[in-house]
Amino acid sequence: MRNWRWGLIGIVFLSFVIRTEAWKFSKAQHEHTERISGSAGDVLEDDPVGRLKVFVYELPSKYNKKILQKDPRCLTHMFAAEIYMHRFLLSSPVRTLNPEEADWFYTPVYTTCDLTPNGLPLPFKSPRMMRSAIQLISSNWPYWNRTEGADHFFIVPHDFGACFHYQEEKAIERGILPLLQRATLVQTFGQRNHVCLKDGSITIPPYAPPQKMQAHLIPPNTPRSIFVYFRGLFYDVGNDPEGGYYARGARASVWENFKDNPLFDISTEHPTTYYEDMQRAIFCLCPLGWAPWSPRLVEAVIFGCIPVIIADDIVLPFADAIPWEEIGVFVAEKDVPKLDTILTSIPTEVILRKQRLLANPSMKQAMLFPQPPQSRDAFHQILNGLARKLPHDRSTFLKPGEKILNWTAGPVGDLKPW
Repeated sequence: MRNWRWGLIGIVFLSFVIRTEAWKFSKAQHEHTERISGSAGDVLEDDPVGRLKVFVYELPSKYNKKILQKDPRCLTHMFAAEIYMHRFLLSSPVRTLNPEEADWFYTPVYTTCDLTPNGLPLPFKSPRMMRSAIQLISSNWPYWNRTEGADHFFIVPHDFGACFHYQEEKAIERGILPLLQRATLVQTFGQRNHVCLKDGSITIPPYAPPQKMQAHLIPPNTPRSIFVYFRGLFYDVGNDPEGGYYARGARASVWENFKDNPLFDISTEHPTTYYEDMQRAIFCLCPLGWAPWSPRLVEAVIFGCIPVIIADDIVLPFADAIPWEEIGVFVAEKDVPKLDTILTSIPTEVILRKQRLLANPSMKQAMLFPQPPQSRDAFHQILNGLARKLPHDRSTFLKPGEKILNWTAGPVGDLKPW
């Protein structure tokens, strides 16, 4: 019975491959890409220039440039958006040197650029660094005090955003840094009904090096001969020795159920052909880890591999600009044992449509932070998100003498000078 079942699935898989190759041949012949329908296409084509003005605070280099000089690895890790957004804004046409005409104020603090030897960011100093920066801007400029940060935005690309801790339980216990309660947060972390996702946050993709991915592109008519692809941890033994807590058990379930399934090319090994393999795959698994997202989400979109999103309640990047329901497949964490049945049951025409949408250059562009910037890229999607929040509501501006934020709230350690 088992062999018969695999044989049937193999036939279905072969059908997918043949039909996908046929579509690619047609695509190569006609250079056709499908325009995203509805508001998603319109949003991707928005131009934020002329719709908002941003004032960039000039901070001492100890808050940004010197931190980067100490560890240049920060330029390539998944939280590097805080660095590239700063560089982008310095030369962006939306920047104003006159704070009186600014719609938004930006404070460039590189809070994730404190890396372990293994390259993992340790945000233990981040709250003190952020508090110090806010004390500085509130003492030297009048604009923070008018609103207590309600017309300010901050890039906080940690696993759990402005909760500033890499362990979820500790992050939840800490909560969002009290001084950022009124500000708009631009963050990679997004999970519905979670204390570390602030109302009104702009959820962005993690940073994936555009030049590196560009260097691994293969001919677009290469057959997609891999049905399901994944490379990464299934068990984080170092941080979760008991097993089962990491990724809420979803990754462990993938391994236990499909390690011997010939349709699933899954492993902990990270080959040099990783990017090429994604371009040969139909489906790429994007399961949660310690946080709901990972750079795989970006990589899958860039390489036209249908993302299989396994992360309950995830809030995806630029959800108002990218039609995730149309390009991806969502699988509940509890349904991981049924992944083979779910994926082999998707009609061929649905797969082909998802592949056509993923082939849209605007879709890929919206997920990247290229240098130099390009039209409709992730930088511009962030600006569009800020522009859509304008004009500010009257409640943004405080009455004379009014105070809302508590400067002494939070853990005692956060109050130490930085």
